[in-house]
Order: sequence, then structure tokens, then C-alpha cells
Amino acid sequence: MSSGKQSKKLKNKKRGGRPKTPYGYGGVRPQKSLGQNFLVDEGVIDAIVCGCGADEGALVIEIGPGTGALTLPLSERAGFLAAVELDESLIEPLRVKTFGSDNVRIIHEDILKLDIDGLIAEIKDLYDINSVRVVGNLPYYITTPIIMKLLETAHGIDSITVMMQKEVADRIAAEPGERAGGAITYSVHYYAEVSKVTDAPRECFYPAPKVDSEVLRLDIRKEPAVKTDNADFMFKCIKTGFSQRRKTLLNALSAMEGTDKKKVSEALAASGIDENRRAETLSLAEFAALANNLREE
Repeated sequence: MSSGKQSKKLKNKKRGGRPKTPYGYGGVRPQKSLGQNFLVDEGVIDAIVCGCGADEGALVIEIGPGTGALTLPLSERAGFLAAVELDESLIEPLRVKTFGSDNVRIIHEDILKLDIDGLIAEIKDLYDINSVRVVGNLPYYITTPIIMKLLETAHGIDSITVMMQKEVADRIAAEPGERAGGAITYSVHYYAEVSKVTDAPRECFYPAPKVDSEVLRLDIRKEPAVKTDNADFMFKCIKTGFSQRRKTLLNALSAMEGTDKKKVSEALAASGIDENRRAETLSLAEFAALANNLREE
């Protein structure tokens, strides 16, 4: 579903839906320590459910279901839904809310510790599943670790549709080589194609956060975007370059263990990259070439 259609649909939906109880949304008090902001806007919920790619053959892994705003709509569309929730106080309310839904499993676990590959294999053994879709409203403070775990260690995932702080979403959605990008931009684009699903202004949540959000869909590539001799070393070069983004690559990468200015200068020359360029100006292919040549020196 295109972002244009999503935006048009959202204009026709009433935003907000602030709960009437002083004890939190649906009688559940959001926990600030867990970064909980419950999604309450029907337009955004519909946009996520329609835009995540789930169908009757899909296993949906929902991260942080909270009060279950997305859980039931997703379960009605998907073949099977596994909802992974860290907050123990939400587990029983989620089980009550999904009672009678035979294709739903509520899992009390930290997504960063969960064996996602094992979960996928187990469910595929029991159900006729032809795709795996991850959907989540991620706590802002662990957005990047969750996304990178899914991209780096979980196999068999077809797409990841996640809510995140708009500033982070803009950085991820930028093309490598654009000024708006960062180290995370290159990592995500290496593994996935990025598209926008919908905006989610702060008033779409309870309690309302101090920043606006955005939903992105990451469609996992069958092959990485570029070929590199060692992806870990390439990402090390990228992170080093962006950790000192005001410096030229020559100066920034010279600080890496096992390198010096002479080695970096020769690698830059072999890659056809001017040694006065900064990390934010390089394409993913240029970083791959640079990393390959720097390892050969």
C-alpha cells in the first residue's frame, strides 16, 4: 500500500482516541521504564495492518503488543500470530483479549533474547506458513538494537514493519550517501529495501510522547545490496567513519586498529575515492570497495 493512499485514508479517520479511565488505556497503566506508549489511533492501526504484507499464509511476529490494539486485527488477517511481550502485567489481559483465537500465541519474553529462528521453525512445523512478517511498535530507546538483531540474526523473515521515532525513521529511510543518513542507514539498506507505510503523530498514542513517529516497512533482500569480502569489517569502517563524521575518511579510518594513514590512503586510492571525502558522502558500494581494499593492504 503506497504512502499516498495511506495518507488519504488517515485524513478520513479521527485521530486520537484518548482513554477515559485515569488508570491508563484499557485499564492498563503504561510503564515509563519500558518506554510504553500505546497506539490508540484507528487510522494508523489500519494502515499498519494493511501495509505489513500479512495474509492467510503469513506468520506474523508482533513485537510489543501492549494492550493488543494491533493483535486482533493482525490475527484476523494472518495465518498465525505470535505476540512477544516483555511486560508481565500485560500477558493475562492479552490472553483474555485473544481468547477464542486459535491462531494466536502470547509469549512472555524479551525479543532481544528470544530464539526467533527456533520460533519460526516450530510454527512452520505446525502450520502451513509461506511468509514471515514482523510487526511492532518499538520502544524508542531500543529501536536500533531490535532492528539490527532481526536483520543480522533472524533468518526466514520476509518483511519488518515497525513504528519508530520519526527522526530515526528519516535516518533509516535516507539513501546511503545522503546527508540525512547515518551508520544505521547503510546497515539497513545492506539487508533490506525501505518504504514508508504511514506517519503517526504524537496524538495517536496514550500517553502522548514528546515526538512524532513514523512506520517503515523493511523488505528483506534475497541477497545483500552489495558484495563485500567481510560484512563485519565493512560495518566497522562505516561506524568508525560516522563516529567522527566531521573528519575526512582518511583521518577517521586511520584511528582503527591495524591501520595508519598510509594504508588508508592507498585503500582510498585503489577504490577511486578522494581522501578528503567524509563518510556521509559515500555510497554503500563505495564503502564495500573501500573495506575490501583496506583489508587487502
